[in-house]
Amino acid sequence: MTTTTPGSESVGRSLGRVALTVVVPFAVLAGLWAAFSFLRDDEANRLLIVAVAIAVGVGGVFFLFWGMDRVVNLLPEARREEVRPYVFVGPALVFVAIFLVYPVINTIILSFRDARSEEFVGFDNYRFLFADDSMLRSIRNTLGWVVLVPLFGVTIGLVFATLADRLHRGERLAKSMIFLPMAISLVGAAVVWRFIYSFRPEGYGTNIGLLNAIGQGLGRDPVPWLQEQPWNNLLLIVIMVWIQTGFAMVVLSAAIKAIPVEIIEAARIDGASELQVFRRIIVPSILPTITVVVTYMVISSLKVFDIVFVMGNAETQGTEVMAERMVRWFFILDNDGRGAAIAVALFLAVIPVMLWNIRRFRAQEAIR
Repeated sequence: MTTTTPGSESVGRSLGRVALTVVVPFAVLAGLWAAFSFLRDDEANRLLIVAVAIAVGVGGVFFLFWGMDRVVNLLPEARREEVRPYVFVGPALVFVAIFLVYPVINTIILSFRDARSEEFVGFDNYRFLFADDSMLRSIRNTLGWVVLVPLFGVTIGLVFATLADRLHRGERLAKSMIFLPMAISLVGAAVVWRFIYSFRPEGYGTNIGLLNAIGQGLGRDPVPWLQEQPWNNLLLIVIMVWIQTGFAMVVLSAAIKAIPVEIIEAARIDGASELQVFRRIIVPSILPTITVVVTYMVISSLKVFDIVFVMGNAETQGTEVMAERMVRWFFILDNDGRGAAIAVALFLAVIPVMLWNIRRFRAQEAIR
């Protein structure tokens, strides 16, 4: 009859844990390798590929974190809680490095190379940004978008939010109708507004554009709206404002509802007019939220591409923007160097906006 000592049982459990911890990650890696090989098979069933991709994405992440948690549990108890946060954050940092940090560095490197990314050309691509007439127009037009879209979008959204909150009935319906354009893609919105701005010269059929139909009803000749410079840029900005106003209204309305009613009522009792309540209480109280909405709209304006691209030839109409130029040089004209230089310029333009936003948040936190 054999007996086992507590020490040998403890050693056996430890060896079993180590073996399990080592075997499971290797088994997971082998399974992932087989799955990826299957996903790259052009002759495999499409539905089966989708099922395997979902299983690998969900199950792979689960077993990854489970395996790492098992490894952490093998450490001395005093070290476990120090290491565990880094272990769980580690995969996220790896993904951020792969999909964000690496592309940024690679884009910066490409911006110093020629069209085929073969030879180093120094700052030639950046000189092109400030020497080409089309690029200069795109910079000017982009500045117009950055200023006008947040200005009108936030202003109109704030007015709608204030008025909608005063409705006793139909508030949800009114907000839903105003927010509805936000559910449309930029391409879809551009197509809709292209019909509104539509123009057909005489002899090419009836004008179906809404603006020209109204003008003809008033006895005026049709106008080629998208060729009228510089007003055509304003007409494209209208589309973006139409889309973003609903977003601004919903966010600002939530901020307004968070203002204590007692403060507003006290101001009214003290004799403040509705305009004074709006200017002196509502706007200062929701200023952090306004900052967030403005930041979002500025970034959206910097990267706008869809509207300008769908509306026709940007160079002919003089409606170029930097994001549209970037896509054109990258994918249409196959000039990686210039496209990367424009991308870097857009990246640098976003940095001051983000720094300003962070400074605002820190100032608000200091007050609290």
